[in-house]
Amino acid sequence: MTRKPAQTPTIQVLERAFAVLDTLAAQPDPVSLKDISERTGLHPSTAHRILNDLAIGRFVDRPQAGSYRLGMRLLELGNLVKGRIDVREAALAPMRELHKLTHQPVNLSVRQGDEIVYIERTYSERSGMQVVRTVGGRAPLHLTSVGKLFLAHEDPARVRAYATRTGLTGHTRNSITDLPHLERELATVRRNGCARDDEELEIGVRCMAAGIFDDQGKLLAGLSVSAPADRLEESWLERVKHTAVQISTALGYRG
Repeated sequence: MTRKPAQTPTIQVLERAFAVLDTLAAQPDPVSLKDISERTGLHPSTAHRILNDLAIGRFVDRPQAGSYRLGMRLLELGNLVKGRIDVREAALAPMRELHKLTHQPVNLSVRQGDEIVYIERTYSERSGMQVVRTVGGRAPLHLTSVGKLFLAHEDPARVRAYATRTGLTGHTRNSITDLPHLERELATVRRNGCARDDEELEIGVRCMAAGIFDDQGKLLAGLSVSAPADRLEESWLERVKHTAVQISTALGYRG
């Protein structure tokens, strides 16, 4: 993907080095010096000097004479960045923006075993809804919107095993407590790319959720908005999805 910096670097040699790296990043195979020169608009001697310096720093490799590719140093640095990005840190600002729109609690949850765990929540007293599920609170997968996202990413055998382990115990009259119903619900989740809790965990509270993915495309967490049953607005769903994509992108997900 071509990098589009907000500003042009003030040091010309860095601008040229960025152009060389972007050119190599855009090609899956090693690139010749001639091609690099043509794609960047640099004179071959200038491109050659930059490539030599980048190779010294292991930012560029020479798989064979006259050809170049991105070096392992970039992978090492990328892994350091990845390891330092925390999903909660990446999610907090977007969650606050979503809360400003909805004025309802916005939740960040992850899976632990057969439950989801709430790891962050943005809310205000103006929401008019008692905050029952606090940070650190847990809830069964099949009774929550985020939990359904995780189950929807499991294969059928694992979903059946979950149903057997938990007995699909319900909390309200709306809870899904039988496997065929759960399987139909999960098919809907997969089809729509989002999940809902229709007063299944708590009477009077409805939720909508979208998944947050890491750079490998793995479902890492779920973002949800919860509201009194009569206040949850369908127009929020696209914003929930958009916010989840925003957080996923910050974690390296490229869809």
